[in-house]
Amino acid sequence: MASHSPADPRAGAAIIVGCDFSSSPTPRKPIVLALGALEGPRVALHGLRRFDTLAAFGQWLALPGDWVGGFDLPFGLPRALVAELGWPLAWPECMRHYRSLARAQIREAFAAFCAARPAGAKFAHRATDGPAGSSPSMKWVNPPVAYMLHAGVPLLLDAGVHLPGLHDGDARRVALEAYPGLLARELIGRRSYKSDDPRRRTPERLAARADLLAGLERGATRLGLRLAAAPPLRDALLQDASGDGLDAALCLVQAGWALRRRRLGDARYGLPADMDPLEGWIVTA
Repeated sequence: MASHSPADPRAGAAIIVGCDFSSSPTPRKPIVLALGALEGPRVALHGLRRFDTLAAFGQWLALPGDWVGGFDLPFGLPRALVAELGWPLAWPECMRHYRSLARAQIREAFAAFCAARPAGAKFAHRATDGPAGSSPSMKWVNPPVAYMLHAGVPLLLDAGVHLPGLHDGDARRVALEAYPGLLARELIGRRSYKSDDPRRRTPERLAARADLLAGLERGATRLGLRLAAAPPLRDALLQDASGDGLDAALCLVQAGWALRRRRLGDARYGLPADMDPLEGWIVTA
């Protein structure tokens, strides 16, 4: 069930959304949404919502509203992988085929692809992985982003949202691929700031979250946006040792940058004009 918040994208002007996604959400590890608004150079965090089932999250996505969202899951597969497997090279047909597969079939196909490639180049990468520093979207472990794509993209499609450069949908609900690690590295390098393992929730990770949050509040990234949160919300981000709320907030800032680009006349929300229409692109990369 979703937790409730006074902030909701169906309550007036267009808002922004940041999503920390889980392909197998539970009450202990839910999907977390950060809801806010772009106010000039400021991203105002209004609330957090949590969903412990994919169905509940899908129902939220399908509600009418006005929002631009950054979602921490891959929206496409590497072209080299898709071509080698003989899957459709057009994004809609490729995603239709991909969603028809079971996770075991995905793992088997991807493992066979990797086994046939030389050491050091087992995985295929998308063009966006280099500038974003992201994991290949075909990875099925540590982190299982292939399963995140398999679980998340069908929800977006079934909800009828608009995916710029990939799929035309409801232009009032816009979904963009985001990646919190991209901004986090700008602010604190490769310091670890989160863990799902209670034994690894150390003072050092708490200090890293504090530095990360302070950097967001100063607007210390190249995006030039400052995060603003009321004290209870700020404390919730800081004390969440899993980092899920903070990751959602990082995606919120990326969504804010995309909305600002749209307000400046960029119909692609900051995505590059030469983006591969099969692979997709991580916004702000």
